[in-house]
Amino acid sequence: MRGWRGAAVTALMAAIVTALIGSPGAAHASARAAATEERPCPVAVPSGTTCGYLLVPERRDVPGSRTIRVGYAVHRSTSPDRRADPVVYSSGGPGSPSTQLTGFLTRMSPDRDVIVVEQRGGRHSQPSLSCPEVVRGLVETLKTPKATADETGPITEGALACQSRYQAEKIDLRGYRTDEIAADVVELRTALGYEQWNLIGVSYSTRSMLEAAARDPRGTRAVVLDSFLPSQVNWYDDAVPALRATLTKLGAGARFDEMVARYNAHPAAYATKDPLTRMRIGVRLTGDDIATIIGEAAHETEVAPLLPALVDALADGRVELLQPLLDGVGDALTSHDWGLYYAVQCQDEVPFNAFTTQSGPRLFTGVADTAVCAAWNLPRSSGEAATTTAPVLVLGGQYDPTTPPESARQAATALPNARFTEFAGIGHGVFLSSDCGRRTIAAFLADPTAAGTAPCDPGAGAPSPVRPGDLHLTSAPYRMSQSPVLLAPVGIFALAAAVQFLAGLVTLVRRRGHGLLPSLAGLAGLAFAGLAALSLTRVSDDTVFAIGLPPAIAWYGLLAVVSTALSIIAAFRLRSASSEIIPVVTGLVLLTWLYGWVLA
Repeated sequence: MRGWRGAAVTALMAAIVTALIGSPGAAHASARAAATEERPCPVAVPSGTTCGYLLVPERRDVPGSRTIRVGYAVHRSTSPDRRADPVVYSSGGPGSPSTQLTGFLTRMSPDRDVIVVEQRGGRHSQPSLSCPEVVRGLVETLKTPKATADETGPITEGALACQSRYQAEKIDLRGYRTDEIAADVVELRTALGYEQWNLIGVSYSTRSMLEAAARDPRGTRAVVLDSFLPSQVNWYDDAVPALRATLTKLGAGARFDEMVARYNAHPAAYATKDPLTRMRIGVRLTGDDIATIIGEAAHETEVAPLLPALVDALADGRVELLQPLLDGVGDALTSHDWGLYYAVQCQDEVPFNAFTTQSGPRLFTGVADTAVCAAWNLPRSSGEAATTTAPVLVLGGQYDPTTPPESARQAATALPNARFTEFAGIGHGVFLSSDCGRRTIAAFLADPTAAGTAPCDPGAGAPSPVRPGDLHLTSAPYRMSQSPVLLAPVGIFALAAAVQFLAGLVTLVRRRGHGLLPSLAGLAGLAFAGLAALSLTRVSDDTVFAIGLPPAIAWYGLLAVVSTALSIIAAFRLRSASSEIIPVVTGLVLLTWLYGWVLA
């Protein structure tokens, strides 16, 4: 009985203290209500959207901490069936902007208000923690054939330059971590006057949204965690095993290690655009570098099915096929606000990983992040795992190497009211890639406590992985997409074939027997152009053209051979018109272009 009384008194005192001073980490912020101020929306948003800043302390654990501004956008639903509980969304990263998805989310939830909240320190908040110095350092390491792990000097120099700039601007990086980001979300609900809302996080923001739900149980109606990144997962330590597991699912695991070994021994040279200056630069990529690029590209649902054929070709030395993925790295390096990214990672993720030597590639993401964190020397966070009793929907993509569905499924079992759904053929960010994923979210939000029939089959409609031999591998289509003038030979050939066919028909009608060869030549040329175009339009995903073409193109090319041969015969007959040499020239140019470059 005495023990029970003591526990009750302790619980009562804790409740009183919590009521008086607020939750841990917010002791000095609870005395004032968060303020907001309007501002023009920083990017294009749907009509009826207003934007603003939430004014919050940079550090809630420090009395008198300076005020910073957290960007947000609100789109108020005009649906006659408008629901009282909105959805609130934040992108992942850390450091990815969110406001540009307002329209997408509005179409996804037309009967609810949509609130998009930026992360503190992001590009649509103030201050904005960009860090181009680290990006410059990383690019410098890729210019040499050495492994990034052996030359982190430029990265460290860039990190220290960023840190010095932040100190001059009186920015305290200790205020940019997950628990503060979560507290911003909680304060925004109160400031906007909503009684309850539904939280949606993707990738990194699943952590901040789950933390927000834990801090604000009364205000949280339901939570959606897309590509869940559980706090108990050591992301860096698991990165290589997770990547290898994904490639094994795709059927590319066996050749992956061969590819890494090949280019670690003999780095490959490429030309690409500098992400900061947009000028052409040369880089030298090791097997570790290529493995990192493939791991990042595997996030994309459209790219993942291509990896078996791509990895196999790279292992055989077809280095040119990596060019589309390499060119995408520049956009990735400018898509995040890296100062915010490193502030969060250095406090909430890096300190909890062992970084022990392991078999497999040394991904330059981990190498760069540890170098920056060593330079910044920020304190480690508590690392406490958040939980909530609110209904939770966890979504995972089958081919996601960053937040694998296996770890998300296991972490979901630790949440009292969570359910997990895996979507076949999907990579990272289910709701962005899967209509079934969006419908599943909508059904869940309509009634979070119901466990009825799913609105769609998450295992249906997955594209089959592209195996070696399924495509004629070539970099020509990607080069043509960058420089459409390279398509000129096929366009000119098709035009010449059409003219030749029509002229041959006219001659055939006027002069019986004459014009037969030109008309047949033109018909064969048009058949080639038509069948080739048909085979291209039947490809369901244009991403395939980044690394190859349908194999049938090579066979359809035989029609161009027939067309050219007939044109040669027609052009060198007695009394043939001099203009008949034109189809011969265009045919020879096309065949050289097709078999000497496109299909070479």
